[in-house]
Amino acid sequence: MNKLASLISGIIFGIGLVISEMVNPAKVLGFLDLFGNWDPSLVFVMMGALAVSSPLFHIIKKKEKPLLADKFNYSNNKTINNQLILGSALFGAGWGLGGLCPGPAITSVALLNIYSITFVVSMFVGFYLVKSFKLSSSR
Repeated sequence: MNKLASLISGIIFGIGLVISEMVNPAKVLGFLDLFGNWDPSLVFVMMGALAVSSPLFHIIKKKEKPLLADKFNYSNNKTINNQLILGSALFGAGWGLGGLCPGPAITSVALLNIYSITFVVSMFVGFYLVKSFKLSSSR
């Protein structure tokens, strides 16, 4: 049941990304171009997401456990460290340069866009390299 709920949630999320055009790098880059030809339409996507998720998050986190899992699995870490800052900067730079972040990039692979496929393959190579680097530096 948990895997089915995850699949359905992922499909709904992917449909939302396609409808909002967040899988279109030109649309995202237009939104990020604050001092040029700014496209504010994605503000409405974000406001809609916040309007739904914020109240639900506060209602759900008061529950003892999630509906389809044994426990909640979110971080209580409140520490801002170099790893967090570097990771955030790399994420933001990648989003700003490429016009895609991981969710929309993976969704856009279904559109068979070579740019998106290249982005996703590069992203997974990066994941592998970071994991390899962490393993080799911990020895």
